[in-house]
Amino acid sequence: MATFSTRQAAKMLGIDATTLSRYIAAKKVPTPKSVTSGGTTLHVWTGDDIERVRKLLPKIKNGRKTRYSKQREGEQKKQKQSKKKES
Repeated sequence: MATFSTRQAAKMLGIDATTLSRYIAAKKVPTPKSVTSGGTTLHVWTGDDIERVRKLLPKIKNGRKTRYSKQREGEQKKQKQSKKKES
């Protein structure tokens, strides 16, 4: 079975290798098999591991807010404040 590096897996997933590493560290994606070589830990990805992460990616919140979600939040806060003043 073919194995891939984290950089190769990230490229296949369409994300940056740093992003994938952050997701692993934050436990947002399952950690693939690890191999330690010379004091460095390397993740070895299989095709199944990559497909599993591909299915999880749409469910992962990356913490960034778009302009529209910020506007929506601002409108909701204004509505709540106006309701409190009416009470």
